[in-house]
Amino acid sequence: MRELFIACLLCLLAPPWPLRSAATPRWIGSWAASQQIPEPQNSLSPDDLRDATLRQIVHLSAGGSAVRVHLSNAFGTAPLHLNSVHVARPISPSSPMIDAATDRALTFHGSPDVTIPAGAEFLSDPLEYPMAPGSDLAISIYFEHPPDRQTSHPGSRATSYFTHGDLVFAADLPSATKVDHWYQLSGVDVTADTHGASVIILGDSITDGRGSTTNGNDRWPDVLARRLQADRRFRNVGVVNQGIGGNHLLTDGLGPNALARFDRDVLGQTAVRYLIVLEGVNDLGGLARTEETTPADHAALVQRVIGVYQQMMMRSHAHRIKIIGCTILPYVGSAYYHPGAASETDRQAVNAWIRTPGHFDAVIDFDRVVRDPDHPDRLHPAFDSGDHLHPSPAGYAAMANAVPLSLLTR
Repeated sequence: MRELFIACLLCLLAPPWPLRSAATPRWIGSWAASQQIPEPQNSLSPDDLRDATLRQIVHLSAGGSAVRVHLSNAFGTAPLHLNSVHVARPISPSSPMIDAATDRALTFHGSPDVTIPAGAEFLSDPLEYPMAPGSDLAISIYFEHPPDRQTSHPGSRATSYFTHGDLVFAADLPSATKVDHWYQLSGVDVTADTHGASVIILGDSITDGRGSTTNGNDRWPDVLARRLQADRRFRNVGVVNQGIGGNHLLTDGLGPNALARFDRDVLGQTAVRYLIVLEGVNDLGGLARTEETTPADHAALVQRVIGVYQQMMMRSHAHRIKIIGCTILPYVGSAYYHPGAASETDRQAVNAWIRTPGHFDAVIDFDRVVRDPDHPDRLHPAFDSGDHLHPSPAGYAAMANAVPLSLLTR
């Protein structure tokens, strides 16, 4: 009777879930791309994806012993059937060739094909597939029928390849057509130890990498990821780039506005612990892009921008995410926005709010990093891509190297 009593007591005290070992791995985000409806000039024709293989190459931040792939039909209006999806190690990011010995088929609940509901995303089954930090992964998808409406990331700064036929396993696609966009592909997770985490970077074209090198992986989030992987304290931290070129805080520009995509691109990501926000230049520049407006309009815009930051802060804190604000870079001289004195005053007001203690959990002052000390309303010539709005690869490196890694410790 005594033994029975002890056994029953242990059952009552035991938690109703399995305890995780200290060595139990967890998933972290190693690569991602924000999704949108591609503009007509960035879309593929339906026939391009009919009986077609699409091979896309992504550059991972953190490494791990296993991978899983996120496929997206976020903007589709009908279920999307993918007949097969394979991963392999590419020979080069500038070529459709893969090492055929590394080719593996992904499964979805044990099946080689998957149907993704309209508006949804699907995760592959985990695949034991060791990947080193900073390595490239080729993901090949076979479409028997094209999506009714494509879900895409146009600003890939990486080359993708498509050709007709089921060639997901082929070592080369010699007749493939090249496009510098990604389609139906939204993320790659890898395994890390129990202390692993993801850094989400939410932004516009400056985060997306306008002005960086195609297939060069020299956007500022890429450089930051390399810094983290070079420091043993951060080797279990993945960097996830959620920038969209032309994106706005307040209105839909290219892609949904930042607050509208916050759930999917921030809260819905894997193992999010940190959020870095660099967004607002398109809102500030767009107000008077075609003609000047009233001082009241400028003041209202500043308050609305700050209001969105505050919303992001509240939602991040509700999910125990540390949120780091970045000051907005100078852009006087830009032929796209040609900002006047009022727009520069708006930028200074927003940056002053960002820098004020007690707002964001921490601040990265990119304005001070890349501005011209002789003309602080302009990018430093050494960091200017040439359009006076987007940094060059040297500018992106300066930004990434200015991030205090201490901000990414618990």
